[in-house]
Amino acid sequence: MLNIILHWLKELPQEQIVMIVSALPVVELRGAIPLALSFGMPLAKAFWLSVLGNCIIVAPALFLFKPVTEFLRKFKIWSRFFNWIFERTKKNSDAIQKYEALGLAIFVAIPLPVSGAWSGVIAASLFKIRFRYAFLAIIAGVFCAGLIVSFLCSLGILTFKMAAR
Repeated sequence: MLNIILHWLKELPQEQIVMIVSALPVVELRGAIPLALSFGMPLAKAFWLSVLGNCIIVAPALFLFKPVTEFLRKFKIWSRFFNWIFERTKKNSDAIQKYEALGLAIFVAIPLPVSGAWSGVIAASLFKIRFRYAFLAIIAGVFCAGLIVSFLCSLGILTFKMAAR
C-alpha cells in the first residue's frame, strides 16, 4: 500500500512526501523516518519532518473524530468498522484507562502498529480525555516515538555498516 501512495506522491519534493506519509494512519512516523533515511536525508531532518507531519493531524483529528464517527455510524458498514476499531483500541489501552493523559502519551510513544497519533486520538475520544490534555499527551508520545524509531534506525544502519566490513 505504501508503494501505491508513494507512486501518487512521486512528483512532490521528498520533504513533503515524508510529512504526508507520517500523517497517514498506520504508517505514521514509524514508516516515514525509514523512508526519509532511504531518500538519503540526515537523521535529524528525517526526525523533525516526520514528527511535524505526524503532529499536524492531531488537533483537527481530536476536534473532528467524534462528530464524524457519530455521522458515519448511521451506516451499517461504518458502524461495524468503528465497533471493530474501538474494540481493538480498548483492548490495547489499559494504561490509558488507568493513567489517562500520561497513559495516552505512553500508548502513543510505543512505536507499534496498534499505537500512534491516530490510535491516540481514538483512545482520547473513547476515554473522554479533555482536548488540551489529549493534545499534549499525543504530541509528547509522537516525539518519544520519533526518538525511539530514530534510535532503532540508527542502530540498524550502524549494524549493517559493521556487518558489511
